[in-house]
Amino acid sequence: MVIAPKKVAEATWGKEATKWDHLQLLRVIPVLGSLKQRIRALNTPADVYVINRENVQWLVDYYRNDWPFDLTVIDESSSFKNHQAKRFKSLCWVRKKISRLVELTGTPAPNGLIDLWAQVYLLDGGERLGKTIGGFRQRYFDPDQRNAQQVFSYKPKDGADDTIQGKISDICISMSAEDYLDLPECVSIDVPVVLDSKAQAAYKKLEKDMLLEIDEEEITATTAAALGTKLLQLGNGAVYGENRQVIEIHQCKIEAFLELVEALQGQPALVFYNFQHDRDRLLAALKKSGLRVRVYKDAQDETDWNNHEIDILLAHPASTAYGLNLQDGGNRIIWFGLNWSLELYQQANKRLHRQGQKERVFIHNLIVQGSMDEDVMDALQGKSTTQESLLKALRVRIEKAKEESA
Repeated sequence: MVIAPKKVAEATWGKEATKWDHLQLLRVIPVLGSLKQRIRALNTPADVYVINRENVQWLVDYYRNDWPFDLTVIDESSSFKNHQAKRFKSLCWVRKKISRLVELTGTPAPNGLIDLWAQVYLLDGGERLGKTIGGFRQRYFDPDQRNAQQVFSYKPKDGADDTIQGKISDICISMSAEDYLDLPECVSIDVPVVLDSKAQAAYKKLEKDMLLEIDEEEITATTAAALGTKLLQLGNGAVYGENRQVIEIHQCKIEAFLELVEALQGQPALVFYNFQHDRDRLLAALKKSGLRVRVYKDAQDETDWNNHEIDILLAHPASTAYGLNLQDGGNRIIWFGLNWSLELYQQANKRLHRQGQKERVFIHNLIVQGSMDEDVMDALQGKSTTQESLLKALRVRIEKAKEESA
């Protein structure tokens, strides 16, 4: 059983398994959706089951004493750092039924060493860092910020870092890509986004209606550009109606974006959007995040970003593609909304991947599966011309729409 963020559970594990020769025979099944769908998935023969972390409590209640999984993998284990969370308590209840537990994370202690206790407790039942969080705090930490009644934060005692690392060194391993892989200086990561059934139905209907309105023999550069733009809007979750009013179709891509931001554990991110309604919806989604969010406007934003005064910088690639030096502010780029311009894509990425950048740059491309996003990404990676790629993609989609409506 693999426990992962929802969007990762939907697509990433199954998609990655198909890329490796030695995993071709593995059957990977996501345990998602309604109660009926989850139960059906669990009763389908498979080698690997993948469930989102929000359903861990349900999974434990469903099996109780008959927990059937020998191996459990927690993808992004830092999401289990809270010892008071229901997901943590539920896993503790069945921990003795699990023969082997593996935790994966790039940020084991995002808020400091205090975050390690719950994650390590799931691994060894408290053997190394203690049976209780109170005992762990008492041994390795001193109160930091507090008032007369309550302690708000703790700071490690002198030498606590080395002591804790020594105690867990036999069950924890740190691997750096630079030590094992010959990677390029800039790493592009496609993040697959799967639409839920309601969003998928709405997308397919609107896509088919628009595609069938024009005959493939009459597609011009103008009509192709307009149609391609509308389909990209659909994938992002909203479209412009008459008089430029915004019609929201789904929030699946927004949800995937928020999960990705959470997984970055506070690392600053330069986020590129394609349409104004994307920007507005992202701002609304991030409003309660507690992060310092800003839309790029002028040189002051550039300065503040490089001084680490901004956590999420939203920008349109056309406004930031040239001349800006943003490499001192971070090394993470998220493309929420793609566009067909290879030049804009490459130049925008060069805002971080440029001389003076001290860290490896990671480019996260949010790709809605089965949508125009895939065509755009193929064109950008293949370095095709915008018009040629767009016309080809639309002809293929029109033919498919005709076959489905026949």
